[in-house]
Amino acid sequence: MANGFSKEAVLKNLGKRIKEIRIAKGYTSYEYFAYEHNISRAQFGRYERGEDLRFSTLAKIVQAFNMSLEEFFAEGFDDKF
Repeated sequence: MANGFSKEAVLKNLGKRIKEIRIAKGYTSYEYFAYEHNISRAQFGRYERGEDLRFSTLAKIVQAFNMSLEEFFAEGFDDKF
C-alpha cells in the first residue's frame, strides 16, 4: 500500500501478540483460555491466526490478560507494518 500500512500484516502481528501473551500467562491451550474468559473458542482461535476483530473484543482480551492497552502494545509492533 502507498502509506506502508497493511491491514493483513497488522492483524497477523496482533494475532501473534495475543498468542505470545496467552502462552506467557500459562495457557497452553487457546480453547481453555477462551472458555475461562467467556470468549468464543472458535473466534479466539481465529484472532490468534490474525483474522479481523473488533476493538471491543481486543479490549476484552487485553483485560483478560490483566494488562493495559499500553502494556499490550508495548512490544511486538515496532516496524512490522
